[in-house]
Amino acid sequence: MLNQLIFLIVLLITLGVFAYSTSKYVKYFKFTKKKSLSDFGKRIWVTIKVAFLQTKILRRPVVGSMHALVWWGFILILFGSLEMVFDGLFGTERVFSFMGPLYDFVMAAGDIAAFAITILILAFLFRRVFMHIKRFYGPEMKPVSKMDANLALTIILMLMITLLGMNVYYILWCESTGTIIHGSYPVSKLIAALFNSSPAYNLWTVYQINWWAHILWIFIFANILPYSKHFHVFMSVPNVFFSDMKPMGYVENMESITKEVKLMMDPDAAFEDDPEADESEPERFGVKDVEDLNWINYFNSLACTECGRCTSSCPANITGKLLSPRKIMMGTRARMKEKGPGLVAEGNSFDDGKSLVTTFITEEELWACTQCNACVQECPVNINPASLILDMRRYQVMEESKAPTGLNTVFQNIENNGAPWQFSQDDRMLWAEDLNVPLMSDGKNPDYLFWIGSAGAFDDRYKKVTREFIKILNHVGIDYAVLGTEESDSGDVARRSGNEMLFQMQAMMNVEILNGYDVKNIITCDPHDFNTIKNEYPDFGGNYNVYHHSQFLQELIDNGKINLDGKEFADKKITFHDPCYLGRGNGEYDAPRSVLDAMPVKNVEMKRNKSFSLCCGAGGGQMFKEAEKGDKEVFMERTEEALSTGCDIIATACPFCMVMMTDGLKYKNKDEEIKNYDIAELVSASLNI
Repeated sequence: MLNQLIFLIVLLITLGVFAYSTSKYVKYFKFTKKKSLSDFGKRIWVTIKVAFLQTKILRRPVVGSMHALVWWGFILILFGSLEMVFDGLFGTERVFSFMGPLYDFVMAAGDIAAFAITILILAFLFRRVFMHIKRFYGPEMKPVSKMDANLALTIILMLMITLLGMNVYYILWCESTGTIIHGSYPVSKLIAALFNSSPAYNLWTVYQINWWAHILWIFIFANILPYSKHFHVFMSVPNVFFSDMKPMGYVENMESITKEVKLMMDPDAAFEDDPEADESEPERFGVKDVEDLNWINYFNSLACTECGRCTSSCPANITGKLLSPRKIMMGTRARMKEKGPGLVAEGNSFDDGKSLVTTFITEEELWACTQCNACVQECPVNINPASLILDMRRYQVMEESKAPTGLNTVFQNIENNGAPWQFSQDDRMLWAEDLNVPLMSDGKNPDYLFWIGSAGAFDDRYKKVTREFIKILNHVGIDYAVLGTEESDSGDVARRSGNEMLFQMQAMMNVEILNGYDVKNIITCDPHDFNTIKNEYPDFGGNYNVYHHSQFLQELIDNGKINLDGKEFADKKITFHDPCYLGRGNGEYDAPRSVLDAMPVKNVEMKRNKSFSLCCGAGGGQMFKEAEKGDKEVFMERTEEALSTGCDIIATACPFCMVMMTDGLKYKNKDEEIKNYDIAELVSASLNI
């Protein structure tokens, strides 16, 4: 009875301390913005797949398997831990043993898991203490971070040692007294065979020491976690459940901006839905400080375990820039820890003269991001640093007017000319000289609208791609038309550079034109426009079937409408560079490769390909501004990787990628020897048209 009383007191203290420690987080969440959830069925499946089956951490097979085994082992051991709580409260011994064979199986699995985790934790400690793993280091990784990790690993090691010790001495005691052994313990049985017999009382004492040591380590660990980065033990699974279910390329719409844009376009209509809108307090655009975060942003920061997978895949960080996605999450968490108590005490009026942007995260870091989503792809628990970076850019642009000079010029050009460059809207069809290109304004109702895009209309290099794709459409006899001078920039560059207002103005105008022509199907060569029209225009009433030209070409090949057996590129080695907004953004890796596979060429992959592909460095507005300081340009890193394959041709499927890879070849003095072609150009040349 005394043991039960002691256990109850210890359990209540543990729960009380844990409740006190976590209550501050509950209070902090009250100062974040609301965000609703939907798609619960999909969320459950993603949680099973990512959190429980560990699919994302297994992207790195060796160390991923080690971590996954520890995770799965802990799940098995939880059964025994729960049993210990019941035994401690009610004075029972192996209370779940009534489950018979199932109990034997679970306990055997837990015993094996405890031994496996012991070995794996020793390996993890060795890696951290004696091996210089690059992603474990960085300016944001202070000594306390390393101590935190080593402490957590040491406690887990003690948990496993005491669990095995408990099982070993339970077996020895049962054998000494002739008591039935409840459960199966294959590893502990082998270890027990190494020990000489001792008096039953001594065996029971050692068993109890291990029992109490194990449960106390559990209670201690549980109460250390809220003060540690390893709080992700509790936060990671729900974080996956709360993560964004939309394609990675999707950017969430800002409803507050939508109201402003509608007000500018039609002041009367803007107030019809909300007559008190003009009296409400204006909302800050974007994120300046922690109270501007939505609750999922903050949840993300608490789920971050600082593993560095995001940073090690970030093109900016890889090339020596200051940006580290891990630091973005660490800074968010640290800022709330600093400001939270003041907010709780004084409310939203509290101001300590600091802010998340500039104090914790610099402008240089924000503007180095290419919005490629590599960090989102790599995070094992679906944390999204890219969306937070974009929200901070939105604040910089729309509240502070602090966009880099090059981007300000782009904004002015889009607003005045409908394109990032200073070309007249009336010049949008100059690329089509001598070509037979039907216009929507001619009264056609075609099967497909071919969306040219700003680069396809104005960039000298990509105008050639547009012309070649038009030749393919005409050759096959596709029923299509273009908007011509009615087309305007999709707004992708503006949105990912933080100018949400300009993007929404472009989106609404384009949707109005597209819907006016009752457009159903759209083809485009630009993955950025493909992503924007497909995933983001539906927020503005623009719902279309959108095809990237690689997907359309694949369909033509599969349907036998084009045959690429021509010898134009016979035996040439081609490496394909995955555009971020076709690949990671929308999960399309096969279509462009299928097109290349239909040619008599030798396809060679870069080391980083498909979902592991490195960004070309142009996204997120980077193509229109000076790059931040670093060791090298991102496009040079990618070009060097392409050249290392020994290829004759670098194939691309994006105007931005085309520009960057072409520049890379020029910088390396390889532009005469190695060619950069869009897949449309390769197809057109193969068809001899």
